Parts: sequence; C-alpha cells; structure tokens
Amino acid sequence: MKHSVDVHVGKRIRHRRWMIGMTQQQLAEKVGIKFQQIQKYETGMNRVSASRLWDIARAVDVPVSFFFDGLTDSQVQDEVEGDILADKEALQLVRAYYAMPEAQRRQIFELARVLSDAA
Repeated sequence: MKHSVDVHVGKRIRHRRWMIGMTQQQLAEKVGIKFQQIQKYETGMNRVSASRLWDIARAVDVPVSFFFDGLTDSQVQDEVEGDILADKEALQLVRAYYAMPEAQRRQIFELARVLSDAA
C-alpha cells in the first residue's frame, strides 16, 4: 500500500523534473539508476531512501526539503486529491508561462482571467 508521504515526495520529484524539462531517463542517468526506478518513485510505488533523495535533489538542483514542501499532517492521514500540477498538461502550461517575458505573462494572465470570468 502506498504511503501518502511517498506519493507526495514522488509528485514533487515529477513536478521538479517537468519544470526543468528533464526526462525520466535523464534524471536516472544523473542519479545512476534505471528510468523505471524513477517511474516507481514518482508514483509512490517505491519509497525513496534518504541517500537517493539526496542524489535526486542534487540532480534537479533543489534542497532535499523541496520534496516535502506543502506536506501537512492532514495529508499524511488523508490521501491528496486534485493536485493540479500532477496533470502534465497543466505543468507544461505553467512552464511555458514562466518562460515568457514578464510583460507577456501579464497579458496572458489578464486574457485567462477575462476568459474564465466569461465562462
């Protein structure tokens, strides 16, 4: 049975990997494991050891604490539902948004706000 902390850490690994545009294969190579193991970590099927989490953090250039950000006591007790950034398309949209110059981002944001108000 998956533990909610393992699921959360896995989602954070996937989130960071997507944000920097890294594939599972690339991360696996940097860490020295097979990409299938990264898949298992990202789904929470396998628990990430402390030393492996350290290696992953170095590979994606974040502190180890990044993988626990947003984790609350209630999440440990109840499975997390509806994580918007777990959706690959949403994360790609966020990545593309932040790749734009700030002036364009403001225009896109205003457009999205107007369109959502009209919906």
